[in-house]
Order: sequence, then C-alpha cells, then structure tokens
Amino acid sequence: MVKKIRILKHFLSTKHFTDPITLQKYQEQKLQKLFSGLKGSFYPRSHQLSDFPIINKKIFMENFDAINQVGISYDYALKTALDAEACRDFSPKIDGITVGLSSGTSGSRGLFLVSDEESSQWAGYILRRMLPKPYWQQHKIAFFLRANSNLYESVTSSLVSFSFFDLQIPLQEHIGTLNTLQPTLLIAPAQVLRLLAQTPHLTIAPKKIISVAEVLEAEDKARIEQRFGVIVHQVYQCTEGFLAHTCEHGTLHLNEDLVVIEKKWIDVAQRRFSPIITDFNRTTQPIIRYQLDDILVASDSKCPCGSVFTPIEKIEGRCDDILTMRSLEGEMYLLFPDFIRRAIITCDAPIHEYQVIQKGDTLEIFIDPFSSWQGVDEALHMLYHTHGIVPLHHRFYPWSPLPLKQKRRRVYQQ
Repeated sequence: MVKKIRILKHFLSTKHFTDPITLQKYQEQKLQKLFSGLKGSFYPRSHQLSDFPIINKKIFMENFDAINQVGISYDYALKTALDAEACRDFSPKIDGITVGLSSGTSGSRGLFLVSDEESSQWAGYILRRMLPKPYWQQHKIAFFLRANSNLYESVTSSLVSFSFFDLQIPLQEHIGTLNTLQPTLLIAPAQVLRLLAQTPHLTIAPKKIISVAEVLEAEDKARIEQRFGVIVHQVYQCTEGFLAHTCEHGTLHLNEDLVVIEKKWIDVAQRRFSPIITDFNRTTQPIIRYQLDDILVASDSKCPCGSVFTPIEKIEGRCDDILTMRSLEGEMYLLFPDFIRRAIITCDAPIHEYQVIQKGDTLEIFIDPFSSWQGVDEALHMLYHTHGIVPLHHRFYPWSPLPLKQKRRRVYQQ
C-alpha cells in the first residue's frame, strides 16, 4: 500500500512545463539537492555541474563501487543479476535495491541499481506520460523485452495490470496469450511490433502502442500504424534513465524535468548530437554528466503541445553506427547511418529486410530477397557519388533473422 501511495504521489506531481524560466529554476533546485546528498570518493564536492567530469559507460562500470551510494559491490551486483537472468526470476533484491543488467546495443554489459523510492518515482512518471486517457480506467499493459525487472513490475496496481512477455520465448508462442489478454497498451521493440503487425491471427486492438529499445524506422512505423489504426509512440529509455517520450501529437520530447541534457554536437548543420545526461532522481547510483553513444537529431520546429521540453526529430542510432569513409580528396568523411538506410529502402528493388556492417573498406550487406542485391549495389554507388566519397567494396549475403532478444542494428561498423 505504501508503494502504491508513493507511485500515485509521483503520478500527480508530474508537471507539464510551458515556461522555460520555470523549467530552468526547477532543474537548478533539483541539481542542488542532488549535489548536496553525494557521498563517496568518485564525484567532486561541488555545486557546479561544470566541475563534474564527463564520463561514459566504461568509466561508470569501472568505478561502480565508488559511484553507488549504498555500498553494493560490482561483483555481488553482477552475480545477483546473472542469477536472475539464468533462472528468469527477476524479483530478488539486495537490501531492498533492484539490480538490473543491460547488455546494451553494443553488447557492453551494464549494471544498474534502483531503490524502491526511485522505482516508485519512475513508475508514477511513466504512467502519467504514457498511459492512454482516461487515466482512471482499467489498463492492461503487455511489455515485450529481453528481461523483466522489479522496476517494470512496480507499475502493477488495481487499475493497471502488467504482463511481461519474454523475448527468449518464440514470438508465436505469445500470440494466444496476447489475444486472451487484449492489452490496452502494447510496449515492445520496433522489430517485435513489426512482426506482430504481420501476424494475421493476432486479434488485439490496443489503444496505445509504444516502441522501445531500438530505432523506430519510418517504414516500420507506417506498417504498424496501418495494421492497428493508432499512432506509434516512442519511449527513449536506457540503463541510464527515462530520457524522452512522445506527446499526444507524436513529437518525441526530452524529459527535461527528470534530466539535464548537455549536447555534444556531432554535426551542427544537420542538428545531430550525442546527449550528456545528469539525472536528478538517481541517488542510489548517481548519473552525472554521463555521455551516451546515441545519435539524436534535434527538431527545428515547435511542437503544438506547448511543452518547452526539447523536441527530437529522431533517434538515428549509435555513434559507432556512423560509417568511416574517405572523400575523393583523401580526407576522412563520416557517413551517417540514415543515408545508408534511405538509399537501400528507396532503391529500385523490393527490400523486406537488410543489415549493413562495415569492416574496413568493405560493406557486408545482408538482404532479403537476395535477388535485389544489384539494385542495392547501384543505390549505394549513387550515394557515394552524391557525397563525393570513395566507394567501398560490397559483399552480399542472404539475410537471416536474428533472435528477437538481440537488439536490431541496421547499419554499423565493426
């Protein structure tokens, strides 16, 4: 009962900011409270955000014991998380602290710690931002993900039921359960939503669909919306926090009432940046000036919802999805993955699935149907010509599906 009251409190206290000065003052108050509560040897004793070092996942994990504020060791946390993964029982905690394990898109292992209070705050916030309206009717949430967590289970209440669908299990084995459940809210990675949209004997009619964990491509979004008749929303969440959500107009906004996001610009002209995040509410394992590898594209238009939260045009992928090329003049040239994706899906050949991996001066290209390889080859050479870059060698292979528990990456380099 205490937990449900906490969740309700955070649900009701989540605000809609329409004034930038009000938001700025709110952020500063939250930062000062965060800085005042810090202990341990890793972070400096300062109340100025600029005094804190910019860190990444590697530094964060190497200093796990010094960063977390509750004295849990990396080895103990990792063993707890791995045991949960092995037996698929994600309920155990360490002294009331939820331990989660994230493989990440790159495969780099990450551990996170969340207290019951932080879990309640997360649950109240995400329910307010993402539940279909009216809020006070009964909602059934179907959530497809690689691993469950106490964090996700915390949203269960008398009005909200949560059903976890394990991606370790073949998707077809979930269809009957889904049809019986009839969820009002469907949450899954983009590739899973696409496969569900292509399943003829699926009879669900969710009021809201949310894509998570992967880049949502325009063609997948269109197919899913056509099948289910509702807008596909997005949640941008990772181990490090709940970073963005789509409003009622379908615009993706950064959650700047939860995090301060500094921008490391990759391409100012094209509005591409990597976010450096500071989370106000993560006090068990403070996340301060943590640089993600993601590529975000800022929007240059104002959303009609009136929110002052920064609008994002799209999440393009990871920094290591950028292909390293050479211009005809011999200079380094960075080719963003979106150019490759668009060249392939708009080529003069039918393309159902594809993946592109750069290995040195060669692209390994996996496509379905394989008979379309020549059209893809021509489209990519036209792309090289347009950008004035030295063509890469192409090796074509038949595409074969990857396990759904593995995050989809269309374009990247090894």
